[in-house]
Amino acid sequence: MAEENQNITRIEQDGKEYILIGTAHVSKHSAEEVKKVIEQEQPDSVCVELDKQRYESVMKGSKWKDMDIFQVIKEKKATLLLMNLAISSFQKRMAKQFDIKPGQEMIQGIESAEEAGAELVLADRNIQITFSRIWRGIGLKGKMMLLTQVLGGVFSKESITEEELEKMKNQDSIDSVLNEFTETFPRLKKPLIDERDQYLAQKIKNAPGKKIVAVLGAAHVPGITKEMKKDHDLKALTKLPPKSNTPKIIGWAIPILIIALIAYTFVMNPVAGWQQVTSWLIWNGGFSALGVALALGHPLAILTALVAAPITSLNPLMAAGWFAGFVQAYVKRPHVSDFETLSEDVFTVKGFWHNKVTRILLIIVFANLGSSLGTLIAGTDVLRLFINNL
Repeated sequence: MAEENQNITRIEQDGKEYILIGTAHVSKHSAEEVKKVIEQEQPDSVCVELDKQRYESVMKGSKWKDMDIFQVIKEKKATLLLMNLAISSFQKRMAKQFDIKPGQEMIQGIESAEEAGAELVLADRNIQITFSRIWRGIGLKGKMMLLTQVLGGVFSKESITEEELEKMKNQDSIDSVLNEFTETFPRLKKPLIDERDQYLAQKIKNAPGKKIVAVLGAAHVPGITKEMKKDHDLKALTKLPPKSNTPKIIGWAIPILIIALIAYTFVMNPVAGWQQVTSWLIWNGGFSALGVALALGHPLAILTALVAAPITSLNPLMAAGWFAGFVQAYVKRPHVSDFETLSEDVFTVKGFWHNKVTRILLIIVFANLGSSLGTLIAGTDVLRLFINNL
């Protein structure tokens, strides 16, 4: 090129030339720069910071109408889907405020690759794998904080300042939503940023041809530049880490302990034993039902949570939210129109509650959170009554 700027990083390695374009995901200028570089360089391959799922979303629109909500519940993906939609909501709010289109530079990269006859490489790791690796690495407290922070940020009506927007220009759409959380939980940085830098670097190195252009979020360029000097195992980076046995042990130990305390209390004082049972039913079922009610669930879904929570809390293999979600999906089955308008409905808090799809997801999450809170309160009361009757 005749002239270079700070957004362009050139690397010559192993007989190949790599041109990394550090883009701003919310900048119109970045798209123009991507077009200019690809036209002038005529690369053999163009790598974009997208996975297959996000590529289809960008190019074809989200295929929400093809989603089977019952399958989502069965596969226990309701929470991850809700987080995906929440981030989508954040992006749309930002786009509307500044009259921009997030990801425009990626679209330009795809279109320019086709015009130049270059091979397109989807270089980013599957977003579901990234979220799953995050989810399994932050513990119960971290999960609660993550949900609170992501949903709280989405539902906030505060405008984004120009200064905040400038900071976001050096982050990708996922990083910008979870940036503050990485400060609270440093472990989040590894799966969210470091591992993706490694994955992106290896995919860029594997791209066919002698000249490769990569369209990347500016924040990833330094890490990718460093990681390209090494070889990385893509299979290892996409493999879900084995679940720790600790949550399973705790998950079974708590209900066994609760049952043992109630049984022993019955032997010592049947009246106190019935008090424990009543406390367990009221707190567990009550908070779970309250969660469904807050999500504006159908009365049958609320009743389901009320009945199911005290039972599912004693079985780690089940969750009250699943049952409440199934009932809600059955009695208020989403229509095709709900899936078609989903990407627009998640733009507002009202839309989250109005759309039948997101309402089901909220019911599942809120019912489970309510049941967890109820278990904590009821378990404490069961222990109190046990000690009082020793």
